[in-house]
Amino acid sequence: MAQLIRIYEDNPNPREIKKVIDVLQSGGLIIYPTDTVYGLGCDITNIKALEKIARIKGVKLEKSNFSFICRDLSNLSDYVKQIDTATFKILKRALPGPYTFILPGSKSLPHPFKKKKTVGIRVPDNNIALEIVNQLGNPIISTSIRDEDEIIEYTTDPELIIEKWDNLVDLVIDGGYGDNEPSTVVDLSQDEPLIIREGKGSTEIF
Repeated sequence: MAQLIRIYEDNPNPREIKKVIDVLQSGGLIIYPTDTVYGLGCDITNIKALEKIARIKGVKLEKSNFSFICRDLSNLSDYVKQIDTATFKILKRALPGPYTFILPGSKSLPHPFKKKKTVGIRVPDNNIALEIVNQLGNPIISTSIRDEDEIIEYTTDPELIIEKWDNLVDLVIDGGYGDNEPSTVVDLSQDEPLIIREGKGSTEIF
């Protein structure tokens, strides 16, 4: 049975955030709000939790395309090769925001992702997500919780989310209704920015 806790984005309660951190640090899986759709996440440093998410999504961990949720651009160098000024300017202009940026992965990627040439980086414009990562002290791995319904695509109501995910995750954060539009995915690993998926983030800034 998953816990359901209410956290308000305007002013995330530190005590409630601490509960989330405890779950993550003990290898648990969480569903949490972002500035786009609700995400399924775990501590990037916990291999067993990473494997659990890969199993749920039906993918091999080393071949998965999970995003790294970071609190800002300061720990980017832990996971990404040195980027040029133009790329950094794009990141600075767009983040925090509803974008996933594909960047060249560095040699210091966590063990399961060592062979990955690129990684997806997210800095969502959502205080709950940012506070979780801030308090945890490292990124969380994230993947959208898609819906089988072709019309809805993404479940936006936390009450319905816990109904469906109750036996698969340890904690669901009710941060209010989520969005039904995913992030815009932009590949910055080549010479020119390439839009992979148009989502909530405007592509005009590129």
